[in-house]
Amino acid sequence: MTAAPRTLRVPADYYQQFDADFTLDVPGEGYGGWKTAGIEISLEHTAVVVMHAWDCGTREQYPGWHRAVEYIPRAGTIARTVFPPLLDAIRRSPLPLFHVVGGGEGYEDFPGHKRAVALAAAYPAPPRLQVDSEPVLQRLQAFRNKHVFVGPHNVPDVERGFKNLKFFSEARPMGDEGIAENGRQLFALCKETGINHLIYMGFAINWCLLLSPGGMAEMNPMGIMCSAFRQAVTAVENRETARKELCKEEGLWRTALSFGFVFDVAPFIAALKTLNDSPASPGAG
Repeated sequence: MTAAPRTLRVPADYYQQFDADFTLDVPGEGYGGWKTAGIEISLEHTAVVVMHAWDCGTREQYPGWHRAVEYIPRAGTIARTVFPPLLDAIRRSPLPLFHVVGGGEGYEDFPGHKRAVALAAAYPAPPRLQVDSEPVLQRLQAFRNKHVFVGPHNVPDVERGFKNLKFFSEARPMGDEGIAENGRQLFALCKETGINHLIYMGFAINWCLLLSPGGMAEMNPMGIMCSAFRQAVTAVENRETARKELCKEEGLWRTALSFGFVFDVAPFIAALKTLNDSPASPGAG
């Protein structure tokens, strides 16, 4: 007789994107919006992934980088205050902890990355398709590079910063925790451990966690549900959204609508602690 899978009941936020009310001036305001429900996650098939938790230095060290990436101080605050209790609770639980990197401090030497590289060898790399470039496209790209991001006067600081990129001390991988630099390696780690649900934390919810290698848009088509921790992420904001962090709200909405669920950190930690207090507690199946 097969044993029932162990599960943990946790509160989760989801977004109800129906029904538009056409009696209203703005029909979309009829949507149900954010709601919370108790759901079950599998302790055997769920993992947490810390993505791009990089210490980008101080504004005094790299003023140009901070001028172009205004969320860096918010990321530092989150890493110092939110990460430690959350990562401690995860490491004490049955949930695997993975890391997704993209450059930076010599992760190649970590045992978890060597394992990811070896596992990924079993899965062929997809072909990289690319159209030919030509002078007009090159001029358009040059214009964007000059006028959009990061600004020519900021480039030297950004380049220096990337050369010295390191993990936040609070987010540094421990032991043999899996470290992936792309979706193929993250997929291999998931296959090795039977993971089909990833809960993301890191920076930024509407940029790297969404679109970079190993992000939600890459992993979701592989059959992996992708969720996020509300308090353990921030977002790339613009002039019009920065005051209220509206891009973070949009990124969380996109996560809930397209990929998975949004979890609040404190009740998630509390649910994990029930496992530590008593393996047979009501939260665990």
